[in-house]
Amino acid sequence: MTTDTLTVQDKAGQDEARPERPGYRYYVLAVLILIYMLNFLDRQIIGILAAPLKAEFGMSDSQFGLLGGIAFASVYSTLAIPLAWLADRFSRVWIMTGALAVWSGFTALCGMAGSFGQLFLCRMGVGIGEAGGVAPAYSLIADFFPPHQRARAMAAFAFGIPLGMAAGTLVGGLLAATYGWRTAFIVVGLLGVLVAPLLRLTVRDPRRGGTDAIKT
Repeated sequence: MTTDTLTVQDKAGQDEARPERPGYRYYVLAVLILIYMLNFLDRQIIGILAAPLKAEFGMSDSQFGLLGGIAFASVYSTLAIPLAWLADRFSRVWIMTGALAVWSGFTALCGMAGSFGQLFLCRMGVGIGEAGGVAPAYSLIADFFPPHQRARAMAAFAFGIPLGMAAGTLVGGLLAATYGWRTAFIVVGLLGVLVAPLLRLTVRDPRRGGTDAIKT
């Protein structure tokens, strides 16, 4: 038996050598899908509320484009890599919890904006938070699911995208039509704030690479 093989086995023995129970593993996946859905819900809702926002702040099409372009995409694309670097070295659950709380909190603050400038800054905050929401989730899935199940888990996780987009249209549109655009932002943002403790308290950070050595 080679030294490399012993090293792998020793490392596997430091923590849990067996995979997570299927029930808990799929519970974690369900929570991650919910968070990914909220990620796209908060990202897309501003497009649903375009008409009332333009009317409220007298925005031009160019100004509205800035909210989804520079305000969101610039910070999202800039911070995604360093936050993924942190997720490789520190607690992924803590990073995702913080990211979810930040983007959800700023989504709620969008409903309190009193000017285009304030709304612009709030959308930047949403981009900052969402930059830390995806890479840690991929890493968690890789460590909760053994190699022969990862493709299915990743496919299920990706289902959060259409769910979030559909929820943005349905929930955001209904709330805005019934209670106004400010309420839509606040309610959608508070949903994420409430889910953040659920993530932190019920999802543990598994040992990195622990499922790679499992033979099933």
